[in-house]
Amino acid sequence: MITHDMIDRITPLSDRVLLRPIDADKVTASGIIIPDSANKERPSLYEVISVWPGKLDKNWVLQKIDLQKGDRVISGQYSWDDVKVGDTTYKLVWAEYILAKIN
Repeated sequence: MITHDMIDRITPLSDRVLLRPIDADKVTASGIIIPDSANKERPSLYEVISVWPGKLDKNWVLQKIDLQKGDRVISGQYSWDDVKVGDTTYKLVWAEYILAKIN
């Protein structure tokens, strides 16, 4: 069983990245409250918790991953493995499924 104190010690291998979902806003900019039942889709906004430096290609050259702990990213849906810790479900994804980095 994985506990909260272990999550900082998880290091993804190869070109995988460990992500924590960031909750979507429950209120729109105009003040409309969005109920939990309105959107059952998984959030696509995440915070990078841990990342391996990269993956070796067929010529043994390191292909770096341009992410670091704390970065906010957008990831494709249904492209991960879940790591459940308490009430939080972390995502372990291939770096290629991360669509964008939010600066």
